[in-house]
Amino acid sequence: MARHIYSCPLRWSDMDAFGHVNNVVFLRYLEEARIDFMFRLAPGDGSPSFSGGSVVARHEIDYVRPLVHRHAPVTVESWVTKIGAASLTIAYEIKDPDQVYVRASTVVVPYNLAEERPRRISAEEKLFLQKYLAEEPAAA
Repeated sequence: MARHIYSCPLRWSDMDAFGHVNNVVFLRYLEEARIDFMFRLAPGDGSPSFSGGSVVARHEIDYVRPLVHRHAPVTVESWVTKIGAASLTIAYEIKDPDQVYVRASTVVVPYNLAEERPRRISAEEKLFLQKYLAEEPAAA
């Protein structure tokens, strides 16, 4: 099983009054990694996979440790834990080599923007997603 690795820079504006990354900002980090995974790494060469749009149906986040500002980026690892007919679940860890800051998951629904309704996952998309399919790790 492969994991998608995204190097996410920390921005000064990500900090809150307590000097650590604000809880809401972690959603942006997850979004950046998810977009990088689904669109930049999706099948290429003119493939329509993942290009029609998607919506987030659910987020679940466990904040493990505070993350304070520094110049080095943080790593966001992503993988797929479930592929349904019309939704998928992506799991994440926001981490450094020696510690995890956040564990999270997102349920994503492919969406047909022109018809304004959810759509099924295509065979090509499913094939791509299966390369990243694994169970979620046990909580530490």
